[in-house]
Amino acid sequence: MDIENIKKIMEIEALVHFAKNLNECNVHEKYFVLSKSLMAEVVPRWNKSNNKFKGERKAYYFSAEFLMGRALSNNIINLSFKSDILNLLDELGMNFNNIEEAEEDAALGNGGLGRLAACFLDSAATLDYPLYGYGIRYQYGLFKQAIEDGFQIETADNWLEHGDPWSIENRDEAVIVSYSDQNVLAIPFDTPIIGYGGNTINTLRLWKSESLVSLDFEKFNNYEYDASVKQKNDAENISKVLYPNDMDREGKKLRLRQQYFFVSASLQDLVRKYKKSHTTINDFSKFHSIQLNDTHPAVAIPELMRILTIQETIEWDKAWQIVTETFSYTNHTILAEALEEWPIELYKELLPNIYKIIEKINIKLKEQLIHKGISSKNIYQYEIISSHNNIRMAYLSIYGSHSVNGVARLHTEILKDTQLNNWYRIYPEKFNNKTNGITQRRWLLLSNPELSDLITELLGSDGWITDLKQIKVLEKYKDDEYVLNRFLDIKNTKKKQLAEYIKKHEGIEIDPNSLFDIQIKRFHEYKRQFLNALHILDLYFRIKENPNLDRVPQTFIFGGKAAPGYFRAKAIIKFINDIKNLIDEDPDVRDKLKVVFATNYRVTYGEKLFPAADLSEQISTAGKEASGTGNMKFMLNGALTIGTYDGANVEIVEEAGEENNFIFGLRVEDIKEIEDSYDPIYYYENVEGLKRVMDTLIDGTFNDAGTGFYRELYDSIIHGSHNSKPDAYFILKDFESYRDAQIKANTAYKDKLSWAKMCWMNLVNAGKFSSDRTVEDYANEIWHIKKHK
Repeated sequence: MDIENIKKIMEIEALVHFAKNLNECNVHEKYFVLSKSLMAEVVPRWNKSNNKFKGERKAYYFSAEFLMGRALSNNIINLSFKSDILNLLDELGMNFNNIEEAEEDAALGNGGLGRLAACFLDSAATLDYPLYGYGIRYQYGLFKQAIEDGFQIETADNWLEHGDPWSIENRDEAVIVSYSDQNVLAIPFDTPIIGYGGNTINTLRLWKSESLVSLDFEKFNNYEYDASVKQKNDAENISKVLYPNDMDREGKKLRLRQQYFFVSASLQDLVRKYKKSHTTINDFSKFHSIQLNDTHPAVAIPELMRILTIQETIEWDKAWQIVTETFSYTNHTILAEALEEWPIELYKELLPNIYKIIEKINIKLKEQLIHKGISSKNIYQYEIISSHNNIRMAYLSIYGSHSVNGVARLHTEILKDTQLNNWYRIYPEKFNNKTNGITQRRWLLLSNPELSDLITELLGSDGWITDLKQIKVLEKYKDDEYVLNRFLDIKNTKKKQLAEYIKKHEGIEIDPNSLFDIQIKRFHEYKRQFLNALHILDLYFRIKENPNLDRVPQTFIFGGKAAPGYFRAKAIIKFINDIKNLIDEDPDVRDKLKVVFATNYRVTYGEKLFPAADLSEQISTAGKEASGTGNMKFMLNGALTIGTYDGANVEIVEEAGEENNFIFGLRVEDIKEIEDSYDPIYYYENVEGLKRVMDTLIDGTFNDAGTGFYRELYDSIIHGSHNSKPDAYFILKDFESYRDAQIKANTAYKDKLSWAKMCWMNLVNAGKFSSDRTVEDYANEIWHIKKHK
């Protein structure tokens, strides 16, 4: 790295972009010019890396989300530039921490789906695999969350407000995406994905939508100002916001436009590049493996068929062979409402040619099923176009792919045994498991340098950074008091850092000596933040009744967003904040119990929360969480899991030992036995304290400001709703078991060395959960790509 050159480029960038000398720039401008100067070092390596994979088979990750997190720190660590940059900034009188904080999180994803995609890109580049991401360059993220009077408030998340120095616009590679009612221009923006060590730099290509005509000049001259830019606005809306509200028909149309927009642009891009060096399209699948990250990009299957059969004039059966050899599909959920279905009428309206192709795919499927011996009366179980006039995107993905994988062993078995059992019976060879993982570069090396240094010291090398399995060797220190006390000191440091961050951002003081109990994830009923909240309220009442209750002070931290139209999830957020206020205003309890809502939870907040956690809340209803990756981040940072036998929790407990975690509640097989006869009223009336906390929703203890949120939430548990049974996620049934597990955890925390040993056993057994391992599995078993020699 040429430090003097970096300094010169920073000075030039400051003048060119901001007409200022470097020392006159504000912190956002300093971040921009520093990042731009680093891109001058990155781009030549990037070009070299792209060239070394020319002519080889590559993999492409199609995803509606890429939750990348901040780029600056991650990139300088992966490039081994950190010490040089710190020295340079010190010489220039600049504070690195302030510059780091000036970077906005790239708001290109929402939760685990998008963060997994980011981890995979990091791992592939680190391992020297050619994996490239394709998605949408959203102008605004899902939303920026604020809390007012306990309610979630959504505002625009303008992550591009101060520019994006890490991406390069390639307007000369734009393509046109066509709908029945409009043609739009897809402009690619490329971001370097820098592998650790900097040897391989792959690409995340994101598409921005623009109008082919930016202004209707005739209308403008006729004073029709709004009409003159309508075409421009309609086109730009496609890449405006991540997951626009689709509660009504117009929202659904925009979602469909988004999905088709990025897969059509991406496939056109791949076909165009391929044809530059090949005379026939027939070998397309030999050089391309495309992973569909859930069903959002499933329309890629008929779109590639359109390109092959209509544009390239390949006969149907050969085209279908290319398609199925190209695509593989990752299923991320067993929830029926998340298995996308699209109304036929929307496809006919916006994408009539694509709908015709889906119709033909469906006909071919039925012919194949009959050939396989499926009776005509059972074919409806497989049809892509259902009798309800919907297109089943999961079924299209399964039929159009050569591989279908779940994301944790339990999840995959549920898919095979129940949710997709019909498909598994006829295509067993397609189904496989790829347990999710996380990148230790961001979630330990970057976010917890103190613990990283201890691990490197004890191992005698930093090989774990690219081979996390090495940390298993450190199990020999599980009874070493010196090492365990050093671990506890590091945990205390991270808790103090989090406490300072929360005081700054939330205005709340928390006690670092208390037990930090953290649940951070998207708000959904099956994730059961409501169960956690009910327990806290029950604990509040128990402390009120017995002020001398023998327990360690406990700080409960929540973080996550509810979808704007998901009113029940928003009611739970309001309930948590009302409990928080109740406790804060009670001098008898507030020193023993604390609730914090981490506002606008995102990757940057997570980098503070995961290292500081003592207890990791993974309490979803058994069988509902496909995998989870937050559970892995907590484990890697030495937190203990309080959770159900669900998703990857099962494998976490296998690796670290059930005795080193707190497992409670119903298991999948238990739910199967009771779900038809389950009566939540019994538990509501007979479990001590449960009726009292449930009734606070309706007895005036809390006020939902006339929204009806609390009554509806109460009724959904006690009486059910028009589309679900009472207590559909078994909150009341699992309440007592969860409370018992919480008591065990609080008691265990009193013995610090014993607790530290349990934490250490989780940390050193986290090696399986590196995304490096997951990507190796995908590369070898699905994508069939090779590392560069």
